Amino acid sequence: MELRPILSTLRRHKTTAWLLVLEIALTCAIVCNAVFLIGQRLERMNLPSGIAEHELVQIKLGHIGKSPDAMAQSLTDLAALRQIPGAKQVAVINQLPFSDGGSSNSGIRLSQEQQQDTLEATTYYGEGVLSTLGVRLLEGRDFQHDEYADFETVIADLHNGDLKDLPSTIIVTQALAKRLWPGKDALGQTIYVGKGLPFRVIGVVAGLARPNNLGQGVEYSTVWPIRMTVADGSGYVIRTAPQDRDAVLKAAVATLKQLDPNRVVLVKRTYDEARHAFFANDRAMAGILVGVIVALLTVTVLGIVGLASFWVGQRRRTIGVRRALGATRGDILRYFQTENFLLATFGIVLGMALAYGINLFLMMHYELPRLPGIYFPVGALVLWIIGQLAVLGPALRAAAVPPVVATRSV
Repeated sequence: MELRPILSTLRRHKTTAWLLVLEIALTCAIVCNAVFLIGQRLERMNLPSGIAEHELVQIKLGHIGKSPDAMAQSLTDLAALRQIPGAKQVAVINQLPFSDGGSSNSGIRLSQEQQQDTLEATTYYGEGVLSTLGVRLLEGRDFQHDEYADFETVIADLHNGDLKDLPSTIIVTQALAKRLWPGKDALGQTIYVGKGLPFRVIGVVAGLARPNNLGQGVEYSTVWPIRMTVADGSGYVIRTAPQDRDAVLKAAVATLKQLDPNRVVLVKRTYDEARHAFFANDRAMAGILVGVIVALLTVTVLGIVGLASFWVGQRRRTIGVRRALGATRGDILRYFQTENFLLATFGIVLGMALAYGINLFLMMHYELPRLPGIYFPVGALVLWIIGQLAVLGPALRAAAVPPVVATRSV
């Protein structure tokens, strides 16, 4: 019975009502997509790396040009670092998952006749990559010592076209194996890299994430039996117990300085610090979006409170007449809450359409997934609750208007 006078009142205040509806609609559309984007950022930040993250430290040294004794120097360094108390494994690795800087990648084909790459996978080099990083081997085996080739030798052979001494085995991640050979056993399969170089799969690991370019397949990774020097790789990676990381890192830097006081240490950090730095922009974006959500909801609440308070002030005589005719405080309270519920509903319906349109735009231009349908009912419920809480104060003041107001002159 109250809908008719409510709709009649809203028709008399079309401009004000529509402004509130549009405000709620914009808030609904932006907040739904902002919450979705925050979820995407959090999901990205929590991606598994596949390595023993809390057990690793990294030291990267500065180099100018190529040293003729780089391999001998690296072997000397590795032997010294392995003597540090608490150091479990030490290796020179070309890159780490979720880390800044460039990355090594290779196109993969399933046959030599194939013209286009099936996909692009990242490539990890270094002797002892799996054991040092703590990557879990699911099937097959790790590389044997005699399967490794020196990085400089591989580069020279590729340049000269001499392919007979190049590595012929490879280890792939489970995600890559499922992508290349769905429903089949990856062990023994052959892939072709670059100009058709064949590699036979001898092992499958549970997971090993890319350094970057995550949109190309986070765990599309391969491990090659190529021995690195510290001048070629991303530095020394040491695996130790989590509680020993700081002490081992400090001792490792001191050991390297003792071997060569003229060395320049560019990076000395735990892997946790490396990962934290990699996702810094994602955290910043999530924080900005949270601020946008809070600001929009605050403005919407203030708009509802302000409009409701304005209408209560304008309708005091009308409210007094209703009270004099027998309307209870509960009737007045319900009247304003119903009015706000209708405005919020109109705004939410319009906001859902806008949210869908914004999501389509983001899908086309920024390769984001479709906004899940659950965001619509949850967003509507949240805005309904916020609207009812915002109008409660003015509605209670309206309900407190005494009947005697009806007898006063305007």
